[in-house]
Amino acid sequence: MSFSQGLSGLNSASKALDVVGNNIANSQTVGFKSGAIAFADVFAGSQIGMGVQVAGVNQNFSDGVLGQGNSNLDMGISGNGFFRLVNEAGSVFYSRNGQFKNDHNGYIINNQGMYLTGYQATGTPPTIQAGAAVGPIRIPTGQMPANASTSGFMKGNLDSGTAIVDTGARPFDPADPQSYSSVSQMNAYDSLGNKHTINVYYVKTADNQWTAYSSDTTSPLLNAGGEPQYAATQIAFNASGQLTTNPAQLAVRSAGYNGADALDFMLNLDGMTQQASDTAMDSPGTNGYAPGLMNGYVVGDNGQVIASYSNGEKQILGQVVLANFTNPGGLASEGNNCWSETPQSGQPVTGISGTGNLGTLYGNRLEASNVDLSQEMVNMIVYQRNYQSNSQTIRTQSEILQTLVNLG
Repeated sequence: MSFSQGLSGLNSASKALDVVGNNIANSQTVGFKSGAIAFADVFAGSQIGMGVQVAGVNQNFSDGVLGQGNSNLDMGISGNGFFRLVNEAGSVFYSRNGQFKNDHNGYIINNQGMYLTGYQATGTPPTIQAGAAVGPIRIPTGQMPANASTSGFMKGNLDSGTAIVDTGARPFDPADPQSYSSVSQMNAYDSLGNKHTINVYYVKTADNQWTAYSSDTTSPLLNAGGEPQYAATQIAFNASGQLTTNPAQLAVRSAGYNGADALDFMLNLDGMTQQASDTAMDSPGTNGYAPGLMNGYVVGDNGQVIASYSNGEKQILGQVVLANFTNPGGLASEGNNCWSETPQSGQPVTGISGTGNLGTLYGNRLEASNVDLSQEMVNMIVYQRNYQSNSQTIRTQSEILQTLVNLG
């Protein structure tokens, strides 16, 4: 019996050393989760055990340290969750290794060629649609199409001390600086991305009373006689300089330019004030932009893939999803830092970073292996001594048998 006991001990200690060796070998593997061997005794209907057996190898899914990544597609997870990957055959795998790159079609893949999945942004401008299907994320490298301006705003202060313009003697005329009190400029974009310069003129007609005019100097709208047309609106302020006109809106209209649709949108003036200080306008804005080429992209801390373009705009391209399990320890190890779902793990719960019981995804970060090298070195010494001790029981049993043989 001692031979079988010692032999089972040798086998178990050898497998334990295999686990330790594997942990040490992967101490620098991104996202690796260390294993710990579990033993169980063997009984066969007697009070004296038959030895030991390996009950299983349990993986430690605690977090590794998040360090700086090496590329703009590197990602790290803090807390619960796994990256969801699919291969060419459509099989689903899960990983904590956040080393990703692009393939020749623009898809985000890992070093084994598996596709990172999430929500793909669609539409113009791209957005994540509610109920979108989870699938491989692709980063398009083409030109960002133009977006026509459909709204705008202008904020600032009009000097309450400005002289009143006699509109009867001097009707509004952009060519006559004496016919208006001040002018400001802003840019807008048509359906082809052509930039239009919009002038906004302010005429003080009485105390606390102003008229605002707009003119597209790039492609002015003309009347039947070929003269420019100007949109106008009245705005009024109270004795405290606060705007009383509600809503305060000024139309912006133009003629079609180089084949593009004409501009036709409202400019919001609700942010205007009238105080005894110089007339000054804050940076105006519209929601349109010219076409642009991609300058680069980053992964945000919420898993959103954001691209920046030469026109100064940014837009979302996709969003990475995370998956978690009721029992991560029940996942089946598939190698290449990947696991697959099993009945013991339960079904995956998929969502975006920071929701439910999912952890947080960080861009340009990588999760280091959670192997504790000092602990593994101690374990290696212990299992080595255990191996030696079991071999000694076999040797002792052999000596006892030899003694019995000699007695004969």
